[in-house]
Amino acid sequence: MKSLGKKAAGARLERMRASPLWAGNGFRNVYPIPPDLRDSAVAMPSLRDFLCGGERRVPNAPLPADNPLDDWRKPAQSGLRATWLGHSTVLIEIDGLRLLTDPVWGSRASPTRLAGPKRFQPAPVKLKQLPPLDLALVSHDHYDHLDYPTIRELVKTGTPFVTSLGVGAHLEAFGVPPERIIELDWWESYHHPGSDLVVTATPSQHFSGRGLKDRNATLWSSLSIRTSKHSVFFSGDTGLTGQFGDIRERMGKFDLVMLEVGAHHPAWGDIHLGPDNALKALELLGGGAFLPVHWGTFNLAMHAWDEPAEALLARGERHGAQLMMPRLGQPMEPAHAERVHPWWRMVDTVAAPPASEPEAEAPLPKSMPWPLD
Repeated sequence: MKSLGKKAAGARLERMRASPLWAGNGFRNVYPIPPDLRDSAVAMPSLRDFLCGGERRVPNAPLPADNPLDDWRKPAQSGLRATWLGHSTVLIEIDGLRLLTDPVWGSRASPTRLAGPKRFQPAPVKLKQLPPLDLALVSHDHYDHLDYPTIRELVKTGTPFVTSLGVGAHLEAFGVPPERIIELDWWESYHHPGSDLVVTATPSQHFSGRGLKDRNATLWSSLSIRTSKHSVFFSGDTGLTGQFGDIRERMGKFDLVMLEVGAHHPAWGDIHLGPDNALKALELLGGGAFLPVHWGTFNLAMHAWDEPAEALLARGERHGAQLMMPRLGQPMEPAHAERVHPWWRMVDTVAAPPASEPEAEAPLPKSMPWPLD
């Protein structure tokens, strides 16, 4: 299937092998992982658990969403504005430039439209309604971050892509011209022409792969986005790591910090943050307005769909976190962020629809890695 992408070869592969993160047959996490991050007493959930286990894993009704098109026609008052569009997709407006993180408009986090995790919440705007983009940022190659049908549409817009080392092979296979692909190793930077925008690939603690035989064949990264006036951090997918302290020391503090909080599980606590570890990561990064991502769109773990939001609301103030939790499609400026209103609570006041035969009975493709994210 074309959505699987393509393995790196030639000069690209040689550059990957020259990376200090290359371990002979793939990339690796280099920072020591504390043993308590992953609960060894908790078994990895089975495919059956994933398909049928847990309660309230999807909302009873569509989540409230705003139409941001009118706001996007006006510049941000402070120069920095973010619009959460679902999962890890955020439109960042920073000093006159527009960047889109991990763009996913596809119906499933899967190589096929016939099986795999199905999104329960559509994006608040159609992909074709986006304003012109200056950059698309792709943190790593998992299906809920690198989406084949979305990339195929973005190819038509002429948008350049900044991504992690090796992911460019997938982008080329999806139709992105090589001259519009910038691949970064950790601590490498891209300076956007005609501006003072700098995007730097920074460490994260995760893994990669789109099939059973390409685990860790491409790099995973977080991203630092900076101009002379504003700064944004985007975690991609990651577990808790002391490298967040290194990022703060080398890159400085951030006005806006976007950290993943959903799809967590004790058995994979070393590769995803979840709400509690996201708050610890925020402290290591030195604070900043905190926009949680990686929730409210796909059902990728056993916890309730709104558990990440409720946990952050309950514990964020105790950690001194400046939470930014807008509705989908609600543009919000860190400089003018309002007190959090738990908009998600109104959703499950609606009666749940009658139970039906689970669509998950369709088998997942054999080519998918596990865990899925």
